[in-house]
Amino acid sequence: MGNVLAASKPIAAGGLPPLPAEPLPAAVSLEPEKPLDNPGTMEELHKKCKDVMPANFEGAKLMINKGLSNHFQVSHTINLNSSNTSGYRFGATYVGTKQISPNEAFPVILGDIDPAGNLNANIIHQLAPNVRCKFASQIQNNKVTAAQLSTDVKGPDYTASFTVGNPNIINESGVLVAHYLQSVTNRLALGGELAYQYGSQVPGGQIAIISAAARYTSGLSSWSGTIGLAGVHLCYYQKASDQLQLGVEVETNFRMQEAVATLGYQIDLPKSELVFRGMVDTNWSVAAVLEKKLQPLPFTFALSGILNHTKNQFRLGCGLIIG
Repeated sequence: MGNVLAASKPIAAGGLPPLPAEPLPAAVSLEPEKPLDNPGTMEELHKKCKDVMPANFEGAKLMINKGLSNHFQVSHTINLNSSNTSGYRFGATYVGTKQISPNEAFPVILGDIDPAGNLNANIIHQLAPNVRCKFASQIQNNKVTAAQLSTDVKGPDYTASFTVGNPNIINESGVLVAHYLQSVTNRLALGGELAYQYGSQVPGGQIAIISAAARYTSGLSSWSGTIGLAGVHLCYYQKASDQLQLGVEVETNFRMQEAVATLGYQIDLPKSELVFRGMVDTNWSVAAVLEKKLQPLPFTFALSGILNHTKNQFRLGCGLIIG
């Protein structure tokens, strides 16, 4: 019995050994939360999905771009087709010296004009670090047919925009649009739109439409949508791989009582310097645009086609971009 007590390990003079510290609960995180990002403007809500869709054209098209300096560029465009866009247009772009970021400089002035004097002009300027203004005007047959002024105020996690379109003091008509988009989380943004139109051509003299907007981004995919009294617009974007991007769009119009669903895709082949965009919709239209760079020459070949099975219509376009 004495041998057993002698072989046992003695207790330290300080008492029992300290117990190990309890780990923090899994729900508690010591890392600071990532601040919310700016959600962008309402115009960019469906941008990822829209960029996947092909921009079709008809007939023959030749575009020549020439950079005269680091801030000034001109272009010559010739369209030959059966629509009213056929003919020659001269374009010019000026980029100012106010550098905001490596890819942004202001002011930006761009426009194009045809031999008949029909003009499209745009001016974009960054008035302050968080305030940007855009002015667009269109002149047809020596008359100002459209004019629009927009102001975007970008905060750390929100964007507020206000637009005035076609204001006419004499006829007391015009369009006012207000947008607001707020980042709720790093993935979710919510916002709304208020459009107000007044004038003698509007039934009742005035009309106001309210819409709600949302966008959810998760990794390589995003959902976006707007819903209001005029209709519902939903978009889904998915980057399947480095070569393939997909986009699905559903747009409904309550007044016309119609809805159109569109499936679009974009295939990028960097080694071949080729981009192919295609789409099919519920109106039985199938469209595609192929763009191929012809290296080492500064040429880009474009081929466009759109086919509507129910209307038995087919339009083909072929273009060459130089510069």
